[in-house]
Amino acid sequence: MADLPVAVFEIREYMVIFRQLEERDFSGVRAKIRGIIRCSGVAPNTETQYRLDVYFLAPDSALPTPQVDLANNTGAIFMPFSDMGTLVDILRNEKPIYGHLRGDRPEWTSITTGNEPVGEGELG
Repeated sequence: MADLPVAVFEIREYMVIFRQLEERDFSGVRAKIRGIIRCSGVAPNTETQYRLDVYFLAPDSALPTPQVDLANNTGAIFMPFSDMGTLVDILRNEKPIYGHLRGDRPEWTSITTGNEPVGEGELG
């Protein structure tokens, strides 16, 4: 059976990076980076390491397409800087959280939570 062009991993660690401004090229698109959240983890039932970097861009930045490199177990997606706090909140408060690297449809590369019952609310 051929390997699927998709990898799913449980995010176990994250690192938050704020930048004044970093300009970097992604496939010929110049992005203006203000923040990065690096999500690291392992695939279910294995210890294969994966990383998904979420780049948060300045309002006047060009928007690169998602990057997926399954040969190196890495990916990158790009969001507005104003969304950075939302992802930090999810990473702090939800479990489990998964990264999805989509080699078949890079635009579907994502971060998801596990299923939760409706109306669960905050406990404690």
